Amino acid sequence: MSDKMKNLIVRSITGVIFVAAVVTCFLRPEAMILLFALITGLTVWEYTGIVNNIENVTVNRFLATVAGVYLFFGVAGFCSGIVPSAVFIPYLLTVVYMFISELYTKAPNPINNWAYTMLSQMYIALPLSMLNVLAFRGTADGVVYTSLLPLSVFIFLWTNDTGAYLSGSLFGKHKLFPRVSPGKSWEGSIGGGILVIVVAALIGMYENSDMHTGNAEVSLNITQWIGMGLVVVFFGTWGDLVESLFKRTIGIKDSGNILPGHGGMLDRFDSSLMAIPAAVIYLYTLTLM
Repeated sequence: MSDKMKNLIVRSITGVIFVAAVVTCFLRPEAMILLFALITGLTVWEYTGIVNNIENVTVNRFLATVAGVYLFFGVAGFCSGIVPSAVFIPYLLTVVYMFISELYTKAPNPINNWAYTMLSQMYIALPLSMLNVLAFRGTADGVVYTSLLPLSVFIFLWTNDTGAYLSGSLFGKHKLFPRVSPGKSWEGSIGGGILVIVVAALIGMYENSDMHTGNAEVSLNITQWIGMGLVVVFFGTWGDLVESLFKRTIGIKDSGNILPGHGGMLDRFDSSLMAIPAAVIYLYTLTLM
C-alpha cells in the first residue's frame, strides 16, 4: 500500500470519528459543554505552544489554557441559567494578573507577551464560548437547550468545504487570496456557497414541516436559514484565511498533529472561530436570542 493511500485512509478514519464526535455531542448539553471545553483547552494550548517559539515571546501556557477553559464553562453556566454573572469575576482577575505579572518577569518585550496572551482569549476562547449563546435560549418558560443552531454552524462549514473542494477541483481558475492561501479559488468558494444555500433551505423546510417536532424554539423560516448559512460561509472563509495568515507569518504548515491527517486543533476549528460569533450577531439581528 502506498504512503498516499495510507494517508488517505488515516485521514478518512480521523474525519469520520471527528464528525461523529461533534454531531453526537450536541444531543446532550452536558456532552456539548464537556467536549467543547476540552476543544477550547487543547486549541489554546496548541496556540500558546506555537507563539512561544517566536523570539521574545513567552506566554504562560498553563494559565492561558485554564483561563480559556474557565471562560467556556462560565459562559455555559451563565447562558444555561445555572450560575450568576459573578462567575466571570475569577476570569477577569486572571486577566488582570496576566498583565501585572509581566512587571516581575523582566521579559525583553512584555508587550508581545500581553498581545499573544490576550489573543489566545479573544481569538480562540471567546468565539468557542459563544457556542453556548447559540445552544441556550431564554423563553417565557425558562432556559431551553437547542442543538440545531450550534450544530448547523458546523454543518454549513463542512458543506462549504465539500462544495468548495469539488467545484474548485473541477472549475477553479481564479485565485481567491493567493498571498495567503493559494489553493483557494473563487469558483470553489461560489460552489461551496451554492451547496450551503441548498442545505440551509432543506434544514428550513424540515424545521418548518409537520414532520419536525423538536427545536421549535429556533423559529427560523427558510429565508432566515439561508441567510444564516451565507453568514457562516462568508465568515468561515475569512476565519480560514486568518489562520492561514497566522501560519504563514510564523512559518508553519500545520498548527499541530493531534488529528492524524488533519493537522492540529486550529486547523480544524479555524473557520468556526469567525463563523460562530458571526452567527450569534446574525441571530441577534433577527431578535431571536
